[in-house]
Amino acid sequence: MPYASGPYAGAPGAPGGPGAPGAAPYGPPRRTTNGFAVASLVSGIVCCLPPLGLILGLVALPQIRKRDQAGKGLAVSGIVLSAVSCLLLVIGLATGGGPAWSSFKEGFEEGMDEAARSKSPFSLRTGQCFSDDGKLEEYTEEVTIVDCERPHDGEVTGGYKVTGIDKWPGEDAIEKIAEQRCETINADYALDTWAVPEHFWLYYYLPSKESWRLGDRTVTCAYATEKNPFSGSVRSDATTLTLDQEHFLRSVNPIETVTQREPEDDPDEDFAGNKAWSGEMLAAIDKARADLGDHSWSGLPKAPVEELRTELGAASELWRELATAADADAYWEAYDTAWEALPDSAAARTALGLTDTLPEGEGTSA
Repeated sequence: MPYASGPYAGAPGAPGGPGAPGAAPYGPPRRTTNGFAVASLVSGIVCCLPPLGLILGLVALPQIRKRDQAGKGLAVSGIVLSAVSCLLLVIGLATGGGPAWSSFKEGFEEGMDEAARSKSPFSLRTGQCFSDDGKLEEYTEEVTIVDCERPHDGEVTGGYKVTGIDKWPGEDAIEKIAEQRCETINADYALDTWAVPEHFWLYYYLPSKESWRLGDRTVTCAYATEKNPFSGSVRSDATTLTLDQEHFLRSVNPIETVTQREPEDDPDEDFAGNKAWSGEMLAAIDKARADLGDHSWSGLPKAPVEELRTELGAASELWRELATAADADAYWEAYDTAWEALPDSAAARTALGLTDTLPEGEGTSA
């Protein structure tokens, strides 16, 4: 059974992240998941040995009750799928098979696979919106896939398979990789960051120790919320954007990304760290200005984009003063002016048909 994680410490908008109070919450010690329950579900979905899934599920249920383990839903699902598969196998043998039986069996297996996927975090697909029946708790047995226009807890942004590791590496190692990979996947999925609600945060489903033993290596990345369910999709990637929109967002988004990395310690405590960060900001501003100039803009966006480039040029000079400050006092003297010089890109976004209002609680306008 996959376990879920998020928000992670340091994520914008997440507990422990920039602009958010406190630290990521931790609940009571997690319950283990019964291995027989996981094996029963996998056997039931695969349909290769129907009696095996039935037996494993029946063995799992009393163990779960006695040991206070998680996995009852998995075991029951495995028993049901395996029982139906056994029944169909008997019918097939009794009727001698034939084309009609083969067609029916193929349709049944496809239907069962779809039904299983619609309830299991193992096989969520990019672009699907879902409600987590565990309310985004650490371990999740079931999710419900819903239309993105209906209220939902999360939206799948992509995923990947863990490679190059044979032995179970431990949850911390898997999570460390997931934070980095899913952050990149989420950023590519929702380029129009202003359209992502402030209370949405990075979330992912990871293999558990039990599912790893059965060959599960899939990490599923998502945006999710613990607050009010969200209606609508946050997807804004190459499949939904025009070339002009995509080029604009890929040009200016790095500025927003770097602002979220500002050191927690102020310049009096960590002058070197703040100075290095302001240098990253300067580089992001200069690159955005250059990238916007490398594109052929036509029609309505041309004038506001050129105005934005001019404002980025002015901001660059002030951030250069910050990045070259001789000491903490000089840094503080240039700090507010540099921040105030960051331009508001709303006019260009409006002309391009992008979201032109910052999510509530956000303060970076570039």
